[in-house]
Amino acid sequence: MPKSITITTVDYQHISSLLDNMPTLTEDMTQLEDEINRAEIVSPHEIKNNIVTMNSTVSFKFTDEDDVIEKILVYPHQVNSNQHISILAPIGMALLGLKIGQSIDWALPNGKRKTIQIIDVIYQPETSIP
Repeated sequence: MPKSITITTVDYQHISSLLDNMPTLTEDMTQLEDEINRAEIVSPHEIKNNIVTMNSTVSFKFTDEDDVIEKILVYPHQVNSNQHISILAPIGMALLGLKIGQSIDWALPNGKRKTIQIIDVIYQPETSIP
């Protein structure tokens, strides 16, 4: 069984609600639903600062490429620039809950599989909670 991810209670609730309100689920969305249902779910105060959460700025790369990509993981309605990546995009789904240094093999829309590695969590909103 694949390693489980770690997500916050808030992210779990919002993503579950988002998926519940979709008219139909794609194969990717079903995979995301499976991922969050087996995730370790912690309060926002307990999440470690090296884990990708919603609204985190994260740098990552495909392990077969040298380029490092920096994106902000957001909900679909928040995407308003190419700096954002939706949680419903295949790469967005792959990033959620991973920690720095962790990799995951994920299917892309073109059918190819890529291994994505987390380089850094540049900003995580939970770390700014007093």
